[in-house]
Amino acid sequence: MIGQNDRVLLVGQGREYWVRAGTGTFSTDKGQVDLASLVGRDAGDTVATHSGSVFTVRLPRPTDFFTHGKRSGAPMLPKDIGLVIAYTGMNRNDDVLDAGTGSGISAIYFGGVANSVKTYEIRPDFSALAQKNIADAKLENVKAVAADFLEATGTFDVVHLDMQILPEHVAHAHLLLRPGGYLACYTPFLEQMAIVVDAATDLFSEVHTHELIEREMTRSKRGTRPSTSVCHSGYVTIARK
Repeated sequence: MIGQNDRVLLVGQGREYWVRAGTGTFSTDKGQVDLASLVGRDAGDTVATHSGSVFTVRLPRPTDFFTHGKRSGAPMLPKDIGLVIAYTGMNRNDDVLDAGTGSGISAIYFGGVANSVKTYEIRPDFSALAQKNIADAKLENVKAVAADFLEATGTFDVVHLDMQILPEHVAHAHLLLRPGGYLACYTPFLEQMAIVVDAATDLFSEVHTHELIEREMTRSKRGTRPSTSVCHSGYVTIARK
């Protein structure tokens, strides 16, 4: 059930609107929506604008935070986040440390899978924004920390880094990991990937780097073909302790 100040996605009329249930109205080219009318509703319910246009209510999922959530920079793409989850075997028993929080999108995805997530961001303004997104996602098992990753303590099953990674970061991740745990590093450039691989090879028992190429298919009256949008994003290095 939707509560006061909960995030809601309104879908219909060829539109998607990212709104917050509560007081006031939300104006669209299809009319105004009374935001108070969303409180108490459930996913699948419909609401009408003052002019009679109907929208369906959706409860946000991590994919919606990627699309609509406020950003402090470019987050990892869902395909790369999915690779991290799959190749580390992240599951409901895992304690995860995430660093380079940014907008908190990766932490939100991880929070829906893992037992707990602690995400470190050296910039306080980025961490504050991420905390707002995490609160909107209603994930009580995710904690945003405004601090340098090198200050992190504890033990974890998965450590994920999406930041400017140096050898000391790889070494610190190794110290934080439980035996058998995984380090996952996202790097946008080959030179950064090489730093990670060289540092991890001396510490971890297994080190593998993946480039995930994704091509969306488009279909029209003329035919079906891969989208011409960029399919490369970066490299994910997975290392096991």
